Amino acid sequence: MTTSPDVQPGVAVTESRQTPAAPSGPAAPGGRPSRRDRAGNGLTPGWLPWLLQAPALVVLFGLLVYPLVRVAVLSFQDFGLRELVTGESSWVGLDNFTEVLTDPLLWKVALPNTAVFAAVNVFLTVAVGTAVALLLAKLGPWARGILTSAIMVAWAMPAVTGTYVWVYLFDARDGFVMQTLGSLGLVDPETTNWFTERLPFFAIATANVVHHGFPFVAVTILAGLMTVPKEMLEAAALDGAGAWRRFRYVTMPLLKPVFAVVTILSTIWDFKVFTQIYLMPGGSGTNREVLNLGTWSYITAISQNRYGLGAAIAVLLTLLLLVITAVYLRTLFKQEEL
Repeated sequence: MTTSPDVQPGVAVTESRQTPAAPSGPAAPGGRPSRRDRAGNGLTPGWLPWLLQAPALVVLFGLLVYPLVRVAVLSFQDFGLRELVTGESSWVGLDNFTEVLTDPLLWKVALPNTAVFAAVNVFLTVAVGTAVALLLAKLGPWARGILTSAIMVAWAMPAVTGTYVWVYLFDARDGFVMQTLGSLGLVDPETTNWFTERLPFFAIATANVVHHGFPFVAVTILAGLMTVPKEMLEAAALDGAGAWRRFRYVTMPLLKPVFAVVTILSTIWDFKVFTQIYLMPGGSGTNREVLNLGTWSYITAISQNRYGLGAAIAVLLTLLLLVITAVYLRTLFKQEEL
């Protein structure tokens, strides 16, 4: 057998079998493929996600952004019932905010009621929800499912219905709690009315808010507890750590993002509590000692037809929520950097 003089034995002929590469378009700066290349390769164009999100963004703008902008605009106007009918309004600048900030009702009643009530409710809601979550984590699947479904009924109950239930329980004459305590000789139903005094009023409202809010916290933290590695808890137990130390030094650091979420959401919800206050006897404005920023804003705008002043109170409440949330997130992020 003869071989070609141009080809040496034992050397594979590969160059003649190679397929020439197809010319490609110009690459984008930095080595990234151009938009035409991405489309040709089947990659998602940059505008497609925005197009798919456009319906949801339109709905969010109509339900969230526009009302916020409208309230902010109203807060700088003298807008009452006459302006509502005629459609005309006059700009007053910061006069509404000046009136609110110089009103003694803000500093002596509305702001303390709002801040203290929210702080107590956030603490109790997260504490009760965490305790319930730890209890559910110790149960078997069947018992956990039944109890989780049971506590979610309280969360699914409308706030209006739940408030009327609590009002009935503590009613001055026919309430179950009042009758029970009266039969034991602890209170006199004829002379006792807890809804007329500031502290008992907010104690009942706190029980209502915590009862309605703890199921969400419990289920959320329970989901986080299911992700905690059992090996870490077993190692801590072998080192002699008790239940409280395991929760404090193992579980809590791992679930810090979960606790941050439930705390922020509870803060927002409890600062703007309206239904649980307004529907209780005296909460609609007849007892000004139990007003908070939410009910004060509503009564000022709707009952007194001073929509601009009511909008200014609502703007102050929104700014207060933003400041508290920003401070909490800043503190949380600093702790994670340490």
